[in-house]
Amino acid sequence: MYSFVSLLPQRNSSVHFPAKPDTSEIPPPSYIAPLLVQAHRRPESDQSVSEETMMTLLIIAYLGGVLTILSPCILPILPFVFARAGQPFVKSTLPMLTGMAATFALVATLAAVGGNWAIRANEYGRLAAIVLLALFGVSLLSPRFASTLARPLVDLGNNLVNASGGGRTAPTVRSALILGVATGLLWAPCAGPILGLVLTGAALQGANLETSFLLAAYAAGAATSLAVALSVGGKIFAAMKRSLGLGDHIRQVLGAAVLAGVAIIALGLDTSLLSRLSYASTASLEQAVLDRLHAKPPAAAPSELASNDTTIVAADAKKPFRSDLPVEGYAPSLDGAVEWLNSKPLTTEELRGKVVLVDFWTYSCINCIRAIPYTKAWAEKYADQGLVVIGVHAPEFAFEKKIDNVKSAIDDFKIGYPVAVDNDYKIWRAFENSYWPAAYLIDAKGQIRYHHFGEGNYGRTEKAIQDLLREAGSEMTASAPVTPDATGVEAGPDLGNIRSGETYLGYEQATNFSSPEGLQADAPQNYSISKPGLNGWGLSGNWTVGKDQATLDQAGGGITYRFSARDLHLVLGPGDEAKPVRFQVKIDGKSPGPDHGSDIDADGNGAVTATRLYQLVRQSGTVAARNFEIRFLDPGVQAYAFTFG
Repeated sequence: MYSFVSLLPQRNSSVHFPAKPDTSEIPPPSYIAPLLVQAHRRPESDQSVSEETMMTLLIIAYLGGVLTILSPCILPILPFVFARAGQPFVKSTLPMLTGMAATFALVATLAAVGGNWAIRANEYGRLAAIVLLALFGVSLLSPRFASTLARPLVDLGNNLVNASGGGRTAPTVRSALILGVATGLLWAPCAGPILGLVLTGAALQGANLETSFLLAAYAAGAATSLAVALSVGGKIFAAMKRSLGLGDHIRQVLGAAVLAGVAIIALGLDTSLLSRLSYASTASLEQAVLDRLHAKPPAAAPSELASNDTTIVAADAKKPFRSDLPVEGYAPSLDGAVEWLNSKPLTTEELRGKVVLVDFWTYSCINCIRAIPYTKAWAEKYADQGLVVIGVHAPEFAFEKKIDNVKSAIDDFKIGYPVAVDNDYKIWRAFENSYWPAAYLIDAKGQIRYHHFGEGNYGRTEKAIQDLLREAGSEMTASAPVTPDATGVEAGPDLGNIRSGETYLGYEQATNFSSPEGLQADAPQNYSISKPGLNGWGLSGNWTVGKDQATLDQAGGGITYRFSARDLHLVLGPGDEAKPVRFQVKIDGKSPGPDHGSDIDADGNGAVTATRLYQLVRQSGTVAARNFEIRFLDPGVQAYAFTFG
């Protein structure tokens, strides 16, 4: 079963804050991919939002909510709403929609900023709401059958029936509000560009009035469109009752529809099936709203580019070429880096006349690692034609702030272009960036003309580079896009087989932890392994779990994870003493053999020598759910996060 928590921004398309129960075998929701495919989230920011920008965002959020009536994801809750058709607006419809909107905004805010406890609380609330609304549906179908249920539940069910008019008493504000709260707990709107923008802001800014107002505006927009639909539907139902005498039959049909909606939500079809139908139907409308109101950051590539990924030479050579890439604003300053590597400090002013690709990355991010071969290839291919590539290294973890670690990563990845070490996120904030990786293309006049968030769409990005170089006067000739020979951890992901998502081991964002002892924060604890479900993980041995990582206190401890993906990666470090830590990997209790990753041998042996991402599994045959186990032969290792490909 999924909830709205599944909509939160993720660092990896396979799924930041997964909300599935430990035993879930359902693949992660695919509707996240079009918006945030293969991208990290932004680090915490202390940016304030101007009144004008905030008002624009509130309008966008409200309009995005209004558009949810066009999304298939609204279908499972429509029966709960239409069950009150024909009832007084003030005593029935308004309290129900208010309860739904307020519950969604409150729980969405808590889930975005409250961590694992809020997610678990929401899961329990959803289970209670499913039971409660199922009782509501049965009561609509057969009040006589409902009377045979346990008396306390019948009383509650009757209150809900009264809210819909299914009983003989007048609807009450309290009963309608209860039904609205239950509906709000089960509502999982599809993640279009607008909701993605709102939830990203919630996760980044934390618990504040801006976050709550944006989510409330979105919910209010949805409630408005539902109220209009209910008003129209109520008139139709009233006419049918008067002319055809179908009052009891309508009530029974609504009861069956309510039970169908409950079943769809309980089975997770509201976010696994309907969401796949939704993106194509509403995303273009939401993107039009964003573009019209100039919301930042945009969620989609700014222009349609040629489909053949090759340079098209203008037919009229005498006419200056002008790209149709839109102007997104002037590029901000590159000041603020704590150090520049591979170059002296560069400024936006001295780069005028050049086409500049600014690439935000961090060295333990698997999405960034897989995009590096393309960025390097572009830097080499187009250097003589006026392209300057600048990498902006913005750390996620504390160890990524160490300059020596960044230098080692640059050497390992053989990066030759300039890298600005943005430990204080000053360049990041100047660009109003939100993701790793993120690419911004700046034309010869210093204007941002194109952006892309996450890995992928390399042909589109290269075509944008070519267009801006031609616009700057470069004599471009037709050429095929780059095709780097990426191997090992840099190889592209097998997106069709990823059913596991990024999982943090630090207690601040840890989810799906299955060891029976539970996570103990900042204190040594002996852990044992229980059999995890898909995407569940556990510890064995003596560990101290910190905010961002788990540290092994005694040799012999291990980590298990049941995953389903071609590749499994784990960010590991040797700890404070910086001594190599030996380890051994097993898959389904056996040596990995041909399924070993690039950082271990066929027997599963490896060593943690630096703090970085380690590729431990690459399935060579059919990709299936597997049990991964890593056991450390020495103490001190620090484990940060799993990612998959």
